[in-house]
Amino acid sequence: MIYLILSILFFFTLQGYIRLADKYNIIDKPNERSSHSNITIRGGGIIFLLAAVVALVWHFSEFWLPVMGILLIGVISFLDDMYTLSNRIRILFHLLAVTCLFLYVNAFTIFPLYILIGLFILVIGVINAYNFMDGINGITGVYSLVVLASLQYVNLRQVAFIHPDMIWLPILASIVFLFFNFRKKAICFAGDVGSVSIAFWIMVLLLDLIFTSGNWTYILFLAVYGVDTSLTIVHRLLLKQNIFKAHRIHFYQILANDRKMPHLLISAGYGIVQLIINFLVIYNTRNTISVFLFICVPLVLIYISLKNKLMVKNVAL
Repeated sequence: MIYLILSILFFFTLQGYIRLADKYNIIDKPNERSSHSNITIRGGGIIFLLAAVVALVWHFSEFWLPVMGILLIGVISFLDDMYTLSNRIRILFHLLAVTCLFLYVNAFTIFPLYILIGLFILVIGVINAYNFMDGINGITGVYSLVVLASLQYVNLRQVAFIHPDMIWLPILASIVFLFFNFRKKAICFAGDVGSVSIAFWIMVLLLDLIFTSGNWTYILFLAVYGVDTSLTIVHRLLLKQNIFKAHRIHFYQILANDRKMPHLLISAGYGIVQLIINFLVIYNTRNTISVFLFICVPLVLIYISLKNKLMVKNVAL
C-alpha cells in the first residue's frame, strides 16, 4: 500500500512540476543535433530527487551518504538544466557525490590510490555516458527500469546487498516518469537532473552489489550503453571531432535520425537487449573473462558492422 501511495505522490508531483516548468519556461528547444522537433518540458527527472528524499527520510542512518550523493549531483544538474553552469562547478559536485559513494562502500579503505583514481574516472564516466545516451523518448526510463528490475531480482533472490526500498523507490520513479515520457510526443524530458541522478543511483547499487559479491560481471548490466558510448567516442576520435561537443552519431541516434525509426521502438529495443544480457549475467556459470567476451564481442561486432551501413552518407558529421 505504501508503494501505491508513493506512486500517486510521484505522479502528482511530476504533474505539478510540468505545470510550473511550462509557466517559467523550463523547456528543451530542438537544435541541429537534437533527435526531436518539438519544444518540450525539461527536467522531469526531478522525480528521482523526490525519490531520494523519501529514501533519506526512511533510511537516514543507513544510507545518508549515498543519498546525499544523489541529491548533490541531482541538484547541481537541475541548476545546470536551468542556467548552464561551468564545467568546473559540475565536476566539483560530481567529485563530491562520488566521494560520498566511495565512503559508503568503504572504497577508501579497500583500494590503493591508483585504483581509487581509476574508480573515480569509471564512475564519473558512466554517469556522463548515461547522460549522453538520453536523447530520444523513453530510452532513459526504459533502460533504467530494466537495470533496476535486474538489480532487485538479484537482491531478493541471490545476493541480499541492500534494503529493497533503495531499489523500489527509483523503480517507482522510473515508471511514473515513463508515463509522461514514453510517448510519440513526450510531455517532458528527463534533463540532466534525471539522467545524471538515476545514473548515480544505479552506480551506488552496482558498486554495492559488486563489492558485496566480489563479482565484477554485474557491471555488464550496463553493457549496451557502455558499448554504444565507448565505440562512439572511438568513432568520433577517428573523425577528429571534439568528443565534448554535442553530436548525432550514437548508434541509437543513427537509427532515429538517419533511418527514421520510431523512438519508442528503439528505446524498447535497447531495453530488451540489455534485459537478455542481464539474464545471461545473472545465470552465468562461466568465469569473468569468458562472460565479458561472450557478451561484449557480439555487441561490438553488431555496432561496427551495422553503423556505417545505416548512416546517411551525406549527413555532415
